[in-house]
Amino acid sequence: MQRAQRNSLKLLQWMMAASLALPVALFVITAAISYTSTRDVADREIGRTLDVVHEHALKVFETIDRSLAELNEVARGLSDDTIRAREPALHRRLKRLSDSLPQLKSAWIFDADGKALVNSLVSPPPELSFADRDYFYAHVDQAIGTFIGTALTPRPPYQGARFFGVSRRRDSDDGRFIGVIQASVLPEYFESFYARIGSDPGSFFAMGRTDGAMLTHFPRLDRDLRLDPTGPVGREIAARPERGLITVAWPSDGIERRIGYRRIAEYPIYVSAGLETSAIRARWLATMGQHLVFGIPATALLFLLLALAFRRTQHLQAEAAKRREAEEALKHSQRLEALGQLTGGVAHDFNNLLTVIRASVDLLNRPQLTEERRQRYITAIADAVARAAKLTSQLLAFARRQPLKPEVFDVGERMQALHDMLAPLLGPAIEIAMRLPTEPCLVRADAGQFETALINMATNARDAMQGKGRISFKVEPATTVPDTLADTSGSQTSASQISANRGFVSVTVSDTGIGIPAARLGRIFEPFFTTKQVGHGTGLGLSQVFGFARQSGGEVTVTSELGHGSTFSLYLPRVPPDLLPQRQAPNTAPAVAGSGISVLLVEDNIELANFAADGLTELGYSITLVDNATDALAELVMDADRFDVVFSDVVMPGMTGLDLAQAIRDRDIDVPVVLTTGYSQALSQDGAAGFDLVQKPYSIEELSRVLHRAGRTRRVQNGAAE
Repeated sequence: MQRAQRNSLKLLQWMMAASLALPVALFVITAAISYTSTRDVADREIGRTLDVVHEHALKVFETIDRSLAELNEVARGLSDDTIRAREPALHRRLKRLSDSLPQLKSAWIFDADGKALVNSLVSPPPELSFADRDYFYAHVDQAIGTFIGTALTPRPPYQGARFFGVSRRRDSDDGRFIGVIQASVLPEYFESFYARIGSDPGSFFAMGRTDGAMLTHFPRLDRDLRLDPTGPVGREIAARPERGLITVAWPSDGIERRIGYRRIAEYPIYVSAGLETSAIRARWLATMGQHLVFGIPATALLFLLLALAFRRTQHLQAEAAKRREAEEALKHSQRLEALGQLTGGVAHDFNNLLTVIRASVDLLNRPQLTEERRQRYITAIADAVARAAKLTSQLLAFARRQPLKPEVFDVGERMQALHDMLAPLLGPAIEIAMRLPTEPCLVRADAGQFETALINMATNARDAMQGKGRISFKVEPATTVPDTLADTSGSQTSASQISANRGFVSVTVSDTGIGIPAARLGRIFEPFFTTKQVGHGTGLGLSQVFGFARQSGGEVTVTSELGHGSTFSLYLPRVPPDLLPQRQAPNTAPAVAGSGISVLLVEDNIELANFAADGLTELGYSITLVDNATDALAELVMDADRFDVVFSDVVMPGMTGLDLAQAIRDRDIDVPVVLTTGYSQALSQDGAAGFDLVQKPYSIEELSRVLHRAGRTRRVQNGAAE
């Protein structure tokens, strides 16, 4: 009896200790998982922001480059005396150029001695020599193409904001140096852009030359900064010169940041974006604080109940001991009954509270969980995955990098189906007119992105008419693309050259709005460029149309006249009618059993790899898991006959999944390859190179069908060969 009493007290003591230790252990595990997840989310945000910053900087420098080339052509063959004679007219031309580009402070033409022949600031220019400026003397001895200088302060009598020079050499017909053409670029233009997109606490942006000289910085610095090539940042960039993601104490202020950097193609310039690690930790602490709001009261209540039970048990045992001699049997039965009821109630409350505490971590893993609640959490997880997949798709579309899902469809039928959606979107005061062809006009493109492009053009037309007027939609075949292109890239191959043999399908959207000034036609497809007031537009709609057209092998053109409206024409490559697939019912097939099919699973994300491996193993597949492509290739070289199919992620450090698939093909290893990715720039540009592709996020059912088909095909082929 006394031993049982001691054991019951010891059990309650262990339960009290467990009521503290178990929640603490769970909290520590949750905190570690949450920190990793928060950092991964921050890394993805940094990557997306860096894509935006890189695209913006690339467009700015390409625009400046084209402007300098134009000025060079204007001054080509003209002597210094001729330029001075034409200085008033050239001054006006340079001034128009600098006024049209908000990133420019001024534009200059210098002679061989560094004196300004003409500039956009004053006419005539003062007799000053600028031969000591880097944007000038860098060109004197040799032709180096476009030069980007360091940040400088205007030289009296010129005043205003700091700038850095972008310049080109002027050569005579026989190749002699005769001067420089230069554009002064405002760092504050980039800083303003960074301030608009860097709304999160701790946001950081910088742009600098490859030698470490900073050109612009956000938050803004009050001094010049040059990174030491032998310092932490310099060593990281030297190790991975094209792009990377690092955690480093930034030299300007010593604040530790998580920073992504990327080199701008063809220019000796890096752009970077990042977040303070303190801001990332603050996000994590906020998340953990929400867990503590519920966890601490529940844990405290549980511990209090157990403490009360412990004290009550001690009290009952003490009373029973005092009256043991007189009423041993009665007291014994009463003590056992009381102890049994108390222990049962404590166990019941303890399990209920533990269920609440553990619900956010492992509710789906508890065997006693009802199917209705399990389905509720499974449904919630599925809904969250669907929402995450939908956003990714929308930005790329802004940067123009997402992998499209092309299909063959009739543009006329798709436009007819869009009519009912366009009417409420545009409003009752806008008349909609559609002219659709009688013959099929088939294209191969992403139907969802096509609809998005049409809606963007329609809403742009609606805003141009201030919600009242007539919008005409016309679909017709076209043999070529007109030359009136609003081309913002300057380096893309003309779509008329790509699809000259098959022709195009033209989708024209015309409005009766206010029109677009000629000076702005060249910029309307730039990301974030908009003529609307702040809060009435992001400037991303037409850039999505441009990106979709180019990525689909087509083109978009625009013609406009002030006061008489605008006409946007989307050209997509036409395909023959025999490519139109037969209509099929939605694929709702269940998962396919593996029947012993051996899968080499290559995935560097351990959580995702375990998820796929567990799901496939339950279906009867034999799984060999490796976390990198190099080890996977070694497994195949050693004994390829062990595997029926290779299932590999595309985006991995070092050798990518696409590199692995190409290596398997090049080595004539007879194992089919199935690739998977949520996004890959290589796939968005070149496709899957003939390999099967499963798009993330995927279900086990979908994955099992693809792997079963590929694995069974190899087994049948091997059986026939034998």
